[in-house]
Amino acid sequence: MSALQPPNRRRTAALAVTAALLVPTLAACGSGDDQQNDAVGSPSASTAAEPKAANLTVLAASSLTDVFKTAGAAYEKAHPGTKITFSFAGSQELAAQVKQGAPADALVTADTKTMDSLKAETGDPAVIAKNRLVIAAGKGNPFKVGALKDLADTKIKVVLAAPEVPVGRYSKQILDAQKIEVKPVSQEPNVRAVLSKVEMGEADAGLVYKTDTVKSGDKVVVVDIPDAENAVASYPAATLKGSKNAGAAAAFVAWLSSPEAQRILQDAGFQKA
Repeated sequence: MSALQPPNRRRTAALAVTAALLVPTLAACGSGDDQQNDAVGSPSASTAAEPKAANLTVLAASSLTDVFKTAGAAYEKAHPGTKITFSFAGSQELAAQVKQGAPADALVTADTKTMDSLKAETGDPAVIAKNRLVIAAGKGNPFKVGALKDLADTKIKVVLAAPEVPVGRYSKQILDAQKIEVKPVSQEPNVRAVLSKVEMGEADAGLVYKTDTVKSGDKVVVVDIPDAENAVASYPAATLKGSKNAGAAAAFVAWLSSPEAQRILQDAGFQKA
C-alpha cells in the first residue's frame, strides 16, 4: 500500500497537471489570434478590395469636356497614383474607336442608343446624368430668335449636328415633332463644333445642349426650349471589356454615380440621372 501524500502536496500536483493541460490550448488560441491579426493587418488583406493605381483612358462625349476635366481632377486627388486621360469626341466617333479596338478603359456617351450598340465591347452601363437642348443664338440675337419655329426662317443661318450624332438626332427629333423644317448651312460632327460656329459668327443659331453654353458668356444668347417641345439626353457610362485596368476602370465608373461626382455634374448644369 502506498503512503498517502500530504494535502498540500496533492494540491500542488493537481495544479501542475491542470497547467500542463492548458498550455497547448492557450498556445493554439494565441497562434490563431496572431494569424488572424496578421491577416487583417497585412497590406495585402487591407488593400485586396482596393483597385490598384492606374493610368486610365476614358472616351467621353464632347459635351462632357468641361465638366469631366473638373471631375477627373477631383478623382485623381481622392485616388493618389491614378491618372485619367480623357479623349473627347462625338459619341458616334467614340463608338467607331471602340469597335476598332482603340486602347481605352471606359466609355461615356451622350445617348443610350450608341452605348447599346456596343454591348459586346462594354460592361453593364449606368446613366450618370441627363441634359436638355437649347437654342444658341448669335451675339445679341440680331434675328430675335425666340422659339424653335423661328429656325425655319431661311434668312437665319442655322447650323445643326449631323443626324448620326446624338445631339443631331435629338435636334431632328424635336424639329420633326413640331413639324418645323430647317435647312442647316452645315451639319457638324459634334455639339462643340455647332456651338463654335455660332460663337464665331459663322452661323446665326444652332441647337446645342444647355450645359455647352455655360462658358459662352455674351458670345451667344441662350433661348430655352419648353419641356413639351424638348428632348432629354441621357449619358450612360460603362467599362470597356478590353481594358487592362478592369478594377480601376470599374471604380471610376462607379464613382461617377457618387454624391461627389453628381454634385460636380449638377453644378455644371447637368440634370440628375
